[in-house]
Amino acid sequence: MTPKEAWNEFMRKGAKVLISTLLALALTQVARADDGGSHKPMIGDVHFKVECNATAQAKFNVAIAYYHSFQWQRAIATADDVLKADPTCGMAHWVKALAILDNPFAWPVTLSEKAMTEGPTLLDAARNSGLKTQRERDYVDALDIFFKGLNNANYRERADAFEKAMAQLAQRNPDDSEATVLYALILSRNFNPTDKTYSNQLHAALLLEPIFAREPNHPGVAHYLIHSYDYPPLAKRGIDAARKYAKIAPDAPHALHMPSHIFTLTGFWQESIDTNRRAAATADDLITHDGHHASDYMAYAHLQLGQDLAARKVMEQEQARYGIDMLGVAYPYAAIPARIALERGAWQEAANLPLHARDTYPWRKYPQAEAVNAFARGIGSAMSGEPAKANFEAKRLAELRDAAASMKLNYWADQIDIQVEVVRGLAAFAEGKHDEGITILRRAAEREDASAKNVVTPGPVVPAREMLATTLERDGKPADAFAEFEKVLEQQPNRYAAIAGAAQNAKRVGNEQIAVHYSEQLLKLTEYSDSPRPGIVEAKRIVER
Repeated sequence: MTPKEAWNEFMRKGAKVLISTLLALALTQVARADDGGSHKPMIGDVHFKVECNATAQAKFNVAIAYYHSFQWQRAIATADDVLKADPTCGMAHWVKALAILDNPFAWPVTLSEKAMTEGPTLLDAARNSGLKTQRERDYVDALDIFFKGLNNANYRERADAFEKAMAQLAQRNPDDSEATVLYALILSRNFNPTDKTYSNQLHAALLLEPIFAREPNHPGVAHYLIHSYDYPPLAKRGIDAARKYAKIAPDAPHALHMPSHIFTLTGFWQESIDTNRRAAATADDLITHDGHHASDYMAYAHLQLGQDLAARKVMEQEQARYGIDMLGVAYPYAAIPARIALERGAWQEAANLPLHARDTYPWRKYPQAEAVNAFARGIGSAMSGEPAKANFEAKRLAELRDAAASMKLNYWADQIDIQVEVVRGLAAFAEGKHDEGITILRRAAEREDASAKNVVTPGPVVPAREMLATTLERDGKPADAFAEFEKVLEQQPNRYAAIAGAAQNAKRVGNEQIAVHYSEQLLKLTEYSDSPRPGIVEAKRIVER
């Protein structure tokens, strides 16, 4: 195939991807226009019994269904409708108090001072309006523990106390599946990032799976099963819930996005693109970060398929979107450009990566997001042979790590510290200190493997172990590099760079059979690539030999 023919083939495949994207967006907009805002929201079925009149009961079920798909504003607005239908329905105030806490999996970042102040007031209103059973009083008292805490405990201690209270509530009400669902949510939320037995998550899943069998259209059950299985060793267990959730609640942007958490961990990239495209198209940027969050996952998936032009299109759309002041917006702002540079091995581009809206967005509030920019610049500088510039970015990362620690964002401080080590390891290697650099990178890879990813991201901006493998390859150690690339694939299947690295290093050590295996896998993965990446060209050479 001549270079011109190869380019024409790439453009043909790219056009197919673009047409698919435009068609899906058009269908989404037609569907939204057809409903005219008058249809009953398609958000699943929830039956949460409250002692209120029939109209209020029906609206309450809708409010809690919105909550289960993390549609906070709609949950609050619907709870207000409950109170209009029945002012004595005290549990409506409880729903509002629950909703203002935002995403439990992002605590404490999402715990605003305003919410922590308003919460107790709402719970007092619940009591004053009317809680007609001990069960309703127990729901309010359990949530009150989180707001008021025990002896002014910190948020994690309050979260643990809330979990314990919900466990007791569920035990006292064995026929109340809603209590069990909320208990499972908090149980899964309260996981220990270093616990590789995943005890909390598996306990939550054990509680949820029987309910899912009985109530297959319950949005919270499907949603929280996905969260409970949102870890590489568990992800395959979540495929069923992932494929069903978007169908259960298609009017909730978060429900359209969440399946991609599982699709990302299992390497189902096209399914991730499809569901995130719908989520991004339906999200309201004035009240939520859902569209931005979906865009990050979508861009990541396009890059794994070699669809660089499509990923850039997502980035352009993302940077044109209105962004509210939230971590779920800040992180994609920084991550998408970083991914586009790093996944392509465009080291100079990464080294000079600007921070989007540097002067207008409140980056100081989100050191974990700004760190992504410093991390990409540091890697790009080191890989471009500029260790001094890389060390400057490592220093910047250390400052952001300290800022996160001072904000009590301990998980993020630890993640940024791993990024510091990756950049310092690469810088040391670039300075000619090969053994030292590889030692630092290996330590960073082991630390990263021992921690858990946060829900705000589809995964590390670039895996530390992948950078270790790339450095070993540069050091003329293809056998060691091959072993590390395979380890990456154990945790992140169908990852483009790891497959390409495994193929090329298998070839270098003379293992033609394995080289062909991975090359064929890469060519299948990138069948609809829109960019002529070197890894694809090399894979074709290996297969044709």
